Amino acid sequence: MTASVQIARSIPKTVDAVGVPVATTGAIPRAFGLSRAALAAVGFEGKSGQTFVLPSATGPAQIAVGIGDTGTLDVKGLRTAAAALVRAAGKRATIATTLADLDGVDAAKAAQAVTEGALLAAYRYAGIKKVPNPTTLTALTLVVGDKRAVGARTGAERGVITADAATLARDLANTPPAHLTAVDMANRAVAIANSNGLTVEVFNRDQLAAMGCGGIIGVNKGSVEPPRMVRLTYTPRNPVGHLALVGKGVMFDSGGLSLKPSDSMNTMKMDMSGAAAVLAAMGTLKALKCKSKVTAYLMCTDNMPSGSAVKLGDVLTFRNGKTSEINNTDAEGRLILADGLSLAVEDSPDAIVDIATLTGACMVALGRKIAGVVSNNDALVAKVRAASTSTDEQVWQLPLEKAYRKQLDSHVADMKNSGGSHGGAITAALFLSEFVGEVPWAHLDIAGPMDVDADDGWLSKGATGFGTRLLIDLALSFSK
Repeated sequence: MTASVQIARSIPKTVDAVGVPVATTGAIPRAFGLSRAALAAVGFEGKSGQTFVLPSATGPAQIAVGIGDTGTLDVKGLRTAAAALVRAAGKRATIATTLADLDGVDAAKAAQAVTEGALLAAYRYAGIKKVPNPTTLTALTLVVGDKRAVGARTGAERGVITADAATLARDLANTPPAHLTAVDMANRAVAIANSNGLTVEVFNRDQLAAMGCGGIIGVNKGSVEPPRMVRLTYTPRNPVGHLALVGKGVMFDSGGLSLKPSDSMNTMKMDMSGAAAVLAAMGTLKALKCKSKVTAYLMCTDNMPSGSAVKLGDVLTFRNGKTSEINNTDAEGRLILADGLSLAVEDSPDAIVDIATLTGACMVALGRKIAGVVSNNDALVAKVRAASTSTDEQVWQLPLEKAYRKQLDSHVADMKNSGGSHGGAITAALFLSEFVGEVPWAHLDIAGPMDVDADDGWLSKGATGFGTRLLIDLALSFSK
């Protein structure tokens, strides 16, 4: 259960902890009770994300929270500080802080960042347990002055919505695969659509076959669980643009007949993180009054080995009529995205963004914290990067290098589905580019930041929900 967030003019007497912002220079708030020299003596210098807890026998604990240089303080720093505060508070369930009341950052943006940082750091997956993991934080109070109160309230409300969306994406990706099949995912999508002003259509195996979606049908052939494609649409009055989102929803990826090693399979329940991010983002658009039309495609299936599984050397035909020789069944995400991208193009959107845990090659290139973005349109990349900066979900552009296209050449089909071991993230994007035509398109490869092994700032152990807030920010700022 998400903690409640409120705006107040003063610190409530009943809170368990108070977060006090401390910069690397300047005065220490007198109420904290320690001088800068005393804090320095215990190693606290006010650097971003540093904390020092001063317990009290008669009142709330005082927690010094480092914000770094006030001259460079931004929403990223505030989000980081709020997360550090929650982690330092430990089992203290009610927290108040003046982090959103600092000069230099717009009140609404500051409150949103602090809210997101606190709620996302407090996240714990409940698990399939008789006694669920508790979420310690139950109430967060943002203490601000009169002049910032209205903006702070707006920002906090938005922060709750975006943090809840990321929490939903995390929950979906953390769920064991037997508890979240493609059918289950579709059912969740229908419930979310009905509660959030979206229209929803669900397509089963027979319908997908009749539509010529040979990519998702081929990947699903080895599984006893049927596939689902979900189309969600948000339509405001007088839309200023039309954005399409396509999410990879491989509910479990064994690699198919190109079987993964066991260690590489441990996190493959999260191979649907792209679809989870898209679904969670779509659920916020009405509440946040998005001005653009947004259409989403969730491409959901398992990738399993069996006697009926697609074989190396098989050729699949996609929705747009193109064909692919299968030379690696573990390069399956691009096969289901091909159908989703083809369908998205038919809707004539102004731009398409797909998001997928697509390649280990991207993780090798950029590590675990940064997603790759590949695009056929520089203006769209600029929008994605702006959303990335705003949400602190880092992306780095990789080239759509046409010279690498020959690595996909096949003598029996239009292309192979894998270009080999070199430049794998780029050849995967080149494969996807075959299905977007001239529509501005960006591909987000989130294989690296899909999950974390331990708590890290506002990220909590397990699935990260990466891309959810980025997609929300992009949709809200998007126009034709």
